[in-house]
Amino acid sequence: MRALFAGRLRFFDTTLRDGEQTPGVSLGPDQKLEIARMLADVGVDVIEVGSAAASEGERDAIRLVADAGLSPEICCYVRALPVDIDWAVDSGADSVHLVVPVSDLHIEKKLRKDRDAVLRMAFDAVEYAKERGLVVELSGEDASRADQAFVAELFAGGVERGADRLCFCDTVGLLTPERATVLIPPLAALAPLSIHCHDDLGFALATTVAALKAGATMAHATVNGLGERAGNTAFEALVMALERLYGYHTGIRTQRLYALSALVSRLTKVPLATQAPVSGEMAFTHESGIHAHGVLRDASTYEALPPELVGRTRRILLGKHTGSAAVEAALAERGYHPDPPRLAEIVRRIKALGDEGKRVTDADLLAIAEAVLAIECAPVLSLRQYTVVSGSNAIPTASVTIRVNGEEHTSAATGKGPVDAAIEALRRSVAGVGEIELLEYHVDAISGGTDALVDVTVKMAKDGKMITSRGARTDIITASVEAVVAGMNRLLRDTDT
Repeated sequence: MRALFAGRLRFFDTTLRDGEQTPGVSLGPDQKLEIARMLADVGVDVIEVGSAAASEGERDAIRLVADAGLSPEICCYVRALPVDIDWAVDSGADSVHLVVPVSDLHIEKKLRKDRDAVLRMAFDAVEYAKERGLVVELSGEDASRADQAFVAELFAGGVERGADRLCFCDTVGLLTPERATVLIPPLAALAPLSIHCHDDLGFALATTVAALKAGATMAHATVNGLGERAGNTAFEALVMALERLYGYHTGIRTQRLYALSALVSRLTKVPLATQAPVSGEMAFTHESGIHAHGVLRDASTYEALPPELVGRTRRILLGKHTGSAAVEAALAERGYHPDPPRLAEIVRRIKALGDEGKRVTDADLLAIAEAVLAIECAPVLSLRQYTVVSGSNAIPTASVTIRVNGEEHTSAATGKGPVDAAIEALRRSVAGVGEIELLEYHVDAISGGTDALVDVTVKMAKDGKMITSRGARTDIITASVEAVVAGMNRLLRDTDT
């Protein structure tokens, strides 16, 4: 399979520059450094940290990453302007991503210049960047809508003046895989060529792979496909497509991909797409009875690749599509082994909850099982009261009184908001019997209006064991407390047993 590609493929990560152009995303220097460290650990070749011309904060970020001693090449985005190049040098960048508009649309409407002026700008900028000691990647913006003869002229002239590599930019995602196989080879013959695709019509990954097969040797990508509008080629999906579909060993540490995706999601505050390949919440999650049954017998029946390969674990969710095999397996993990008639009744009740549009959590499953099996389980803890104070001029503060194994404990905590304060107070109240970690928090409004019923789902862990639980009330704080208390009860009960 390796023969499909011209040589060693390289990865140019632009999460910190193009990815940061996702509306609403802004990363500080320390955050950029944290992501850059993980990108280096994963094994990317080039990290485009940002544009030094954008702000003093961007220059600080580039300088911070450049001084960190990371193995990848540290790149700065520049326009064809000497001042941009000077800022890149002053910031400590190894290379510049020199972007020049090449389509008549961009040249005439954005720059208000002509082709000859763009050629002069590009060539002067390449020569100046080389004089300043930088590696130069000359990039044709909107190349997929440009006159290809002009693109070739600009690229050839850039190489003559010292450009180290070139980049074909599909700026608004209009390049198809079929066109890439025609347009890329003559340009790749001029110098090492990168491909930069946007995902406006969902073709970014396919077109990137087609360009690599056609002679491009480096792919631009962003973690989680971040970027303007519909985003860029997703780094994690590209890596696994090359590994799994083409048998190409990328050299990327794939077991770190999900940790990287999660870090970027946390710092950018852009949630992981529910059904995105590799990193999506549901990428390795199964509910359907037929699918879950197959996966439990042989995971390859309904999975393209093992979740462990990208640092993930498989999840079997319960709901109206669930079959008895998945329920039986979930119960067995908790030490319950119902006979066939009781198992059928548990499955029936789970499906009934699903038919009501409810998420079936671990706590729901165990409550149903205990009811069907007539198991009496006294709660480890019970909430006596909680009080929350919050306001425009007050630090959110919560106090809770809770009975744990018959003893009352009162704890207080502050938080970023009233819910955060209440959950932290609950965690402190049970610290004497166990350290419980909140892994996920999700809220939905079940009905509309200011009196909407709020459904809160949480995932918590203790000593490596994880459990999900739910609370539903018209008050989001009460719903959150209800969900957390239910989950804590299950986790602490498992400890006691």
